Amino acid sequence: MIISEYKLARLYGNNRTVLKEEAQRYSRLHSLFVNHFGENKKTLFFSSPGRIELSGNHTDHNNGLALSAAVNLDTIAAVGKSDNGMVEIVSEGFPESFVVNLNHLEFNEKEQGTSTALIKGIASAFVKADYSIGGFKAVVLSNVGVGSGLSSSASFEVLIASIFNKLYNHDNVNEMEIAKICQFAENEFFGKPCGLLDQIAIVYGGINAIDFKDAHNPVVTSLDFDFDSTDYTLSIVKTGRSHEDLTEEYAAIPNEMKAIARFFGKETCREISEDMLLNNIKNLRNEVSDRAILRAFHFLDENERVKNQVKALQEENVEKFLTNVKASGSSSVKLLQNIFNPKNPSRQEVNLALTLTERFLAGRGVCRVHGGGFGGAILVILQRNMIEEFKKFIEEIFGEDSFIKVSVRSQGVFSFDTNT
Repeated sequence: MIISEYKLARLYGNNRTVLKEEAQRYSRLHSLFVNHFGENKKTLFFSSPGRIELSGNHTDHNNGLALSAAVNLDTIAAVGKSDNGMVEIVSEGFPESFVVNLNHLEFNEKEQGTSTALIKGIASAFVKADYSIGGFKAVVLSNVGVGSGLSSSASFEVLIASIFNKLYNHDNVNEMEIAKICQFAENEFFGKPCGLLDQIAIVYGGINAIDFKDAHNPVVTSLDFDFDSTDYTLSIVKTGRSHEDLTEEYAAIPNEMKAIARFFGKETCREISEDMLLNNIKNLRNEVSDRAILRAFHFLDENERVKNQVKALQEENVEKFLTNVKASGSSSVKLLQNIFNPKNPSRQEVNLALTLTERFLAGRGVCRVHGGGFGGAILVILQRNMIEEFKKFIEEIFGEDSFIKVSVRSQGVFSFDTNT
């Protein structure tokens, strides 16, 4: 089966080389589906992008502001509806193939951290919200690499939720509900205390400013800005250090920020101001750590940076945007302090990547820690004519395929069939 490049242009842009490659990818996906499950009268195709965090490092959990974007790398699936109450998945982008019985959605602690847990959590959330679920067979491929910093888990979650939505709910579950369902699955079944940023970025697509003042009902503002029309390109550098065994370090950030808020009788740092901090430093130091105070300053500054970056993108002022990206990175190093694991200070892959990248760029771009930090990846925005030179430079240090060029994808999660 050949999938029209015209259909794929909505997802991957108009570059003919890219469209040809994606058409071949979907054709291969369909062939794998037929090989595993046989011909299906109506095969549906789904695409769920990865995401990048442009700004707002560790702000969502204290009701702050963030800036994120969906990217062109994605998790795709060929799907056929079934009536046996089973979700059967064959996957080359995830560890194994598996079957989930939708008649048994109870939480199982032994399944935490698995794709099975995510699917059961998503299905459970659909049922809890009085939506419908049912069986399907799917082959899944992904180029949103695990450990790439592009949120492969959220990409997979949104894919599964969108399949249930399309097959059994006539697409009546809206974007924010999909994001919340996926967050529930990751929090309660998978065992990871994530916020909503990743899921929102993937469901909505494009560049989005997210205001978490009401954490249960974030306000999403889409920004119409085309990075491809500028002299700069977006990229990720994987440092080779995973996020495993860092739960305690991640948990400490929101806990310390909220300790500051409680000092003032508030719940989160969104409710305090810089003046409140400055005027109470002496008394604060008797109650909380210096690091907690620094992290609170980061939160307040980062919120202002997001506002400045939104305005810069609306005004198409790239240099102003980049200045704030750089400032965000500096704040993560000095104030937030999520660049290396303090329990193992001799390993500083992220800090090394930032240092080397800054020296290489020499003012011709900017970089910052990407996502949770303490390991993982950095975001690099560099001049387009430097891509190949930088790729060669950074991969000699951090290994082949450590450099990932990405572009913003305007379309969020998406489905189509051969007649679409």
